[in-house]
Amino acid sequence: MKRFFLLIALSAMLLPGCAPRTEAPSALDVIMSRTSIRHFTGEAVPREQLETLLKAGMAAPTAMNSQPWRFVVLTDRDKIAELLGGGPRSGMFTEAGAVIVVCGQTTMMRKPFGQPDAPATEQPNIFWYEDCSAATENILLAAKALGLGAVWTAGYPAQERIAPLAAALGLPDNVVILSVIPVGIPAEDPAPKDKWNPDNIHWDCW
Repeated sequence: MKRFFLLIALSAMLLPGCAPRTEAPSALDVIMSRTSIRHFTGEAVPREQLETLLKAGMAAPTAMNSQPWRFVVLTDRDKIAELLGGGPRSGMFTEAGAVIVVCGQTTMMRKPFGQPDAPATEQPNIFWYEDCSAATENILLAAKALGLGAVWTAGYPAQERIAPLAAALGLPDNVVILSVIPVGIPAEDPAPKDKWNPDNIHWDCW
């Protein structure tokens, strides 16, 4: 009798819509297991997943809700090779399914604080770097959660690296490249680095 009920339970699990569910990784699991992926299969990343990554980027904290992030998404493999295929580690870009260029708008039209009737003027956005760094990290974590791989490659302030790419992309003068993120299906599975170091912590005072 026990075998009979066990067979019924197993059969029910195999019916459409009754397959056992796998738990999505928790936020802490994603944070602790994220690694930098530099080798990809070359498969394209679906647009829906790219939009999910960008939504995650735009969910980042932002000073005064200025939201200075701007994104250029490269999916054309020939264009990626043309723009990013010349360096010694260019394989991480040419093998990727897409490349997300995270940019920051360094000035914004804004009214003086506490003066809603005053005209808006162009003012420096002094926290664009921090805001876009937070957006970059969100994209990396979202990629891990979706089973994709990604790596943060530096842009700002290395002008010799970002100036040619900014010009090729036609960026306005007040938009600066912070980071360039190749993203795709991972072709490697490196173990996460253990960066925990209690010596870097000071409780209540130095």
